[in-house]
Amino acid sequence: MQYFVTGATGFIGRRLVKKLLARRGSTVYVLMREASRDKLPALLEYWGAAKGRVQPVWGDLVQKKLGVAATDIKALKGQIDHAYHLAAIYDMEADADSQMAANIEGTRHFVEFAQAIGAGHVHHVSSIAAAGLYEGVFREDMFAEAEGLDHPYFMSKHESEKIVRKECKLPWTVYRPAMVVGDSQTGEMDKIDGPYYFFKPIQRLRQILPPWFPAIGLEGGRINIVPVDFVVNALDHLSHKVEDSGGCFHLVDPQGYRVGDVLDIFARAAHAPKMNVFINAALLGFVPKSIRKGLMALAPVRRVKDAVMKDIGLPEDMLSFINYPTRFDCRETTKALKGSGIECPNLHDYAWRIWDYWERHLDPDLHVDRSLRGTVAGKVVLVTGGSSGIGLAAATKFAEAGAITVICARDEAKLAEAVAEIRAAAGADCRIHARSADIADMESCAELVAWLEREFGGVDFLINNAGRSIRRAIENSYDRFHDFERTMQLNYFGCLRVTLGLLPGMVAKRRGHVVNISSIGVLTNAPRFSAYVASKAALDAWTRCASSEYADQGITFTTINMPLVRTPMIAPTKIYNNVPTLSPEEAADMVAQACIHKPVRIATRLGKTGELMHALAPRVAQIVMNTSFRMFPDSEAAKGDAVGKGVAKPQLSAEAIALQQMMRGIHF
Repeated sequence: MQYFVTGATGFIGRRLVKKLLARRGSTVYVLMREASRDKLPALLEYWGAAKGRVQPVWGDLVQKKLGVAATDIKALKGQIDHAYHLAAIYDMEADADSQMAANIEGTRHFVEFAQAIGAGHVHHVSSIAAAGLYEGVFREDMFAEAEGLDHPYFMSKHESEKIVRKECKLPWTVYRPAMVVGDSQTGEMDKIDGPYYFFKPIQRLRQILPPWFPAIGLEGGRINIVPVDFVVNALDHLSHKVEDSGGCFHLVDPQGYRVGDVLDIFARAAHAPKMNVFINAALLGFVPKSIRKGLMALAPVRRVKDAVMKDIGLPEDMLSFINYPTRFDCRETTKALKGSGIECPNLHDYAWRIWDYWERHLDPDLHVDRSLRGTVAGKVVLVTGGSSGIGLAAATKFAEAGAITVICARDEAKLAEAVAEIRAAAGADCRIHARSADIADMESCAELVAWLEREFGGVDFLINNAGRSIRRAIENSYDRFHDFERTMQLNYFGCLRVTLGLLPGMVAKRRGHVVNISSIGVLTNAPRFSAYVASKAALDAWTRCASSEYADQGITFTTINMPLVRTPMIAPTKIYNNVPTLSPEEAADMVAQACIHKPVRIATRLGKTGELMHALAPRVAQIVMNTSFRMFPDSEAAKGDAVGKGVAKPQLSAEAIALQQMMRGIHF
């Protein structure tokens, strides 16, 4: 047997050629473009073909008679028993012109070529998309009944099949595969398409919620999914069995699944939350089309929709097919395959292989550089308060990652020590710079910003880390209004001075990221930290406003509600000696993640729990925080007691010791 195959380099075509070569004495001629010549050695190795059993035929799908030279056509005349046409665009996101050229005109050129060489039988691999959005069951003997062909992909698959039916003078057979996914035995797939678009949202759901958590799924129309090995095996078997011209086979799953069932099956395969309740997507149909179009005409609505779709990784067209209305009859295919042992496997049995292959090989995040070096190398990063604690640890990470790192603080001697420490860790050739500045002072801050613009052209990343913390009960602060003023001056106004000074440069470049180091106390409303928490809460509120204003200018903001970190700032509070805390290096990791992923907020589970408690049960939250407030006394310094007066140090109760060990990272 001698075969001719277009699309032999494609996902289905590669496997079909290998299957055909398994037949004794077969020779396969494959259409290839000159631009793909370098792919041939790898393909020959994949096929394991002996010399001469695979013959490349150079041409191009978009040219008359496939662009094959007249001498080659003459040589092939009367030699080809079966000609398979698989070359096409199988991508619903492709533009209409590309689909027209490849799917429609390409099929016409194939038919011209097949007739020129006098092929024994033409096998056209179409798609169930040729049925369009037919309402009901589409049989194998139906074609003209197709409806809802407005989408260019549906239209191109229908029109290409029409060319075979109307223009081909040779015996022909049409095959309509369903939505093709990876191999049912290995999971192997070459691209993200169809149900794969939903894998990223499922993965994110798994990362957020435990597997036992009940989830809400989306019920919709029926979609049909088949693995590539079933399609190839069926195509190979059927094409050698058919004798009459004009047949059509649906290579589909006889069962079929609703959209919600498919999502649930893959959610189980991913060990994501099981979907216990389903919302029928048909409910969306109650909204008149005119109203939907009117809403989409509003720029804010479009932007929100685009942002949501981008965030969950779904192409816009997917929403149009949630209520896919067509089911497919395959009785002729089932009859023809009877006794061959070829049947479509149950999706439940191989979904885990599909998921596993995607997560190991196709997950888009695998191909994105998520390292700190990939994010900040060669970029200018300013870390305020960079001479110690979190700032020093973060600056060290940035310098190690190849960033042009700038640290600022008030004390020049400490800055010099910090630079030496960073060079020792990151290497003598790291690009670390230091500048003495007091960001609580307007003039000093202005000089810092001017210097940054002059020396580095502004910054790409701003880490607002400099801050002051005061632990003192309000009842001990009646005559200490300056505590609130100086805390606000540095933690809020200081950060604003730096940020406002650098924002114009970021806007001009249309890029920049600002990380504001806030506190878990803002979420939990920690007692004894009213001055500190209020200043950080002000910064959080300003950041939320700024995020909204700069969302369309390439400037992003991250707020880190940092838990308790063992830094010089908390050293005077001796109670913290027995409290579990983060190390500065662990806190610096959070800063690094803020720069890499640029989330709106980073907070610990404890902080989120506290915020949720204050939102849902504020009275209960007050009682809990008041209890902890009474458990842990003010320090002697906070009370104003003089050291050495013989006042006994307050002893913690057993309850207080137990609580401080349990509540990791909270400010007492």
